[in-house]
Formats: sequence, C-alpha cells, structure tokens
Amino acid sequence: MQTTQLNDLTVSRIGIGTASMAAGFDGTGSDDTESIRTIHRALDLGATFIDAAEFYGPYANEELVGKALVGHRDRAVVATKFGMISHVRGDAGLPDSSPANVRAAVEGSLRRLCTDRIDLYFQHRVDPGTPIEDTVGTLAELVAEGKVLHIGLSEAGPETIRRAHAVHPITAVESEYSVWTRDPEAAVLPVLRELGIGFVAYSPLGRGFLTGTLRSAADISTSDWRAQIPRFQAENFDHNLRLADEVAAVAAEAGTTPAQVALAWLLNRGPDVVPIPGTKRIARLEENLAAADVVLTADQLARLDGLGPAAGEHHSLAQLEFLDG
Repeated sequence: MQTTQLNDLTVSRIGIGTASMAAGFDGTGSDDTESIRTIHRALDLGATFIDAAEFYGPYANEELVGKALVGHRDRAVVATKFGMISHVRGDAGLPDSSPANVRAAVEGSLRRLCTDRIDLYFQHRVDPGTPIEDTVGTLAELVAEGKVLHIGLSEAGPETIRRAHAVHPITAVESEYSVWTRDPEAAVLPVLRELGIGFVAYSPLGRGFLTGTLRSAADISTSDWRAQIPRFQAENFDHNLRLADEVAAVAAEAGTTPAQVALAWLLNRGPDVVPIPGTKRIARLEENLAAADVVLTADQLARLDGLGPAAGEHHSLAQLEFLDG
C-alpha cells in the first residue's frame, strides 16, 4: 500500500474506518474477534491509518481498537475523535468541546486505546457553545505535552477551519465525501488546499449504497440507523439506485467491483484525499484496499463526475443540525 500526506502526517493511501465495528452500528451486531482480525489484516496489507471515535459504541469502538493494537501500536497511525460526549455535563449526543471536556476526553481515549499518544485527534463536530480558538488552544497544549501529535476537525466549515488553523496548524479535516456526496468540493476543499490541510473522506462508499448490494429500501432493517437517512428512504431510493447502477456499469467495463470504482474515483480527486471505507470483514477489507491499483479511464472518470446529485439528504435531520456551515 502506498502512502500519502495529510499536511505533515504520513498515512496509508487508503485507511480503515472502524465505526461499523461498534455494537449496534448497523443493526447486525458485532464480532470483536473478526473485527480484530480485520484490523490486523489491514496492518499486514499496509493500511496503517485507523480511524475511531469515543462516541462509537460509545467507548466500545476505542476499546476494540486498543485491544487490536496491543503489540502493533508502532505499525499504526491512530486517529480518534472527541466532542460528542460531555464528560463535564455527563451526557452524550450534544457537542462539548470546552477545554475541560477536551482534557477529560483525551485521558479516556488514551486509556481505551492502550497508548500514550494519539496520532490525529479530531473534534467530532464543531461546538457552537465554545469558540474554536479555545478548543484548538487546548489541543495545542496537548500537542506540547505529547499526548496528541496532530490536530483535526470533522465536518467543519471554511470559516471555522481558517480560525482553527490560525491558532495551531490543522493536519486534516474529515467529512463525508463520495461519488454521491460532493458537498466538500464547493467551499471546503479549496480552503484546505490553500492552507495545505489534508482531507479524510468518511463514508466513501455512500454508507454501502454504492456497492450495489442494496436494491430496495426494504433491504434496510428498522434497526439499521441508515433507515433514518432520507437518501435510503422509499421516496428517494429508486432515484439513487440509478446512480449506483452507473457505478456498477463502470465497474463492469473496468473489470472490477462497484466499491473499488467508488474508491478509485476518490483517489483520483488528489493525493490529499484519503478515503476510510469502513468494514468489519476481511474479505471486504481486501476488496477495498485493492482499489488502490484500479485504473479508470478519462472517459470513465468523466461519466462518474457527471452523475447527477443524489435525492435526499445524506444525514438524518437531527444529524444535519451538527454540521458546520
């Protein structure tokens, strides 16, 4: 696996998202043994960039990653996130990036991840109640203490990015980005490239939609959190199925899989764009990582570029409230 740069941090060209390894994430339960085997296989294949969060589970995700990395820590670049659990207020699900909460969160993450440093520490969502300068100032102190090596933001808008970067260099911004979610292209990516900040693309397979495995809204169980997302609901599903079918058509031409086409498209957006497809199965991991070797023609890339927008929002209405404009 080749490497690339997120600002001054070297990471694998494709990373691995671990959110789906958390119990209850997609309604199918979890298998810690298989998830740990998947992380070990990722490291063996050179996919050393591992993305986690205290909110996933909550906490169980970091605990799992920590178990997987015992004896392997120096092979991995570990990213995790804070700010959607308030250790100060004692609640979860609402942003809290106050300095006191940042310090409480980092200690818990270090303990669960069985490590003495976090390679890339993301603010999970921008906290409208705390000036970003205060949050990043606290993170800068953690960098000076060696507990955090690099600072990141997730779903931050251009103004927030600029203000944060003025306090301490931001290494990466993480947001949803894929063939059917192009939101970062208009305003965020230009600012990142101006400032030399890398981009981490979560849900690069459209939360599984672009793999072609979903053919009906009825395929999504009520316990699957995707059922709450408008793009997966009946009124939008059939329209969006045409987008997935076009990805599948390009895959058939290229002799590869739809998932690999979706990832190869992202890799062609620039060396500063690092997708982190999530999986808890070795077979899917190996399929995803093989996308690094897929070559798409100029015509195929143009066809994917030209796909119309997806119907429906890519987050639930409740989640949209936490996105920074």
